[in-house]
Amino acid sequence: MEAIIKYFPELSAEQQQQFAQLETLYTEWNAQINVISRKDMESFYTHHVLHSLAIAKVMGFKAGAKVLDVGTGGGFPGIPLAILFPETQFLLVDSIGKKIKVVQAVAEALGLANVEARHQRAEEVKGKFDFVVSRAVTRMAPFYEWIKDKFGTEQRHSLANGVLYLKGGDLKEELDECGQPYTIHPISAFFEDAFFETKAVVYVQAPRQFSMPKRR
Repeated sequence: MEAIIKYFPELSAEQQQQFAQLETLYTEWNAQINVISRKDMESFYTHHVLHSLAIAKVMGFKAGAKVLDVGTGGGFPGIPLAILFPETQFLLVDSIGKKIKVVQAVAEALGLANVEARHQRAEEVKGKFDFVVSRAVTRMAPFYEWIKDKFGTEQRHSLANGVLYLKGGDLKEELDECGQPYTIHPISAFFEDAFFETKAVVYVQAPRQFSMPKRR
């Protein structure tokens, strides 16, 4: 928890309380349904919560924005991001039903009205989104095929609508396969922990032209 407050000092009292509840909630659920390895639970806030929040250092989602979390597993990165951006709508999907059960229970316990969780494959999702987020589900090229038609046409953020993907290792060859503009943001530039030395937030632009924000 100390690291969350260190890197996100503007959290409200309610947000701090929600983040503080996460470890207890996941410990309890993990005893019933294994969604996080026991070894990782020892570094829960660094390996799962702070890792998820690295996306927020690249993009601050606006009120009314819609974000799709594909392959959310137990709720990462979607749950931590939903706490941080309470006015952004998050749809968390996973093909494994028991994991979605955990996500739904955690969101309900935290009072996250901006979270919807569905037992669903990415290809089956209807609707349009500003951003798609995920955490190392598969190689980017096949992942991109799953979600390339999920983006809305209105441009509301400083980055064009697209994918924000948490992944590690040597990424250039993998990202070049997509044929879309991308940028790699090393997480070590945001957080000091050694865990993040080889990890990055990857942004891949959506394949369409977007309308510019309307002048007021």
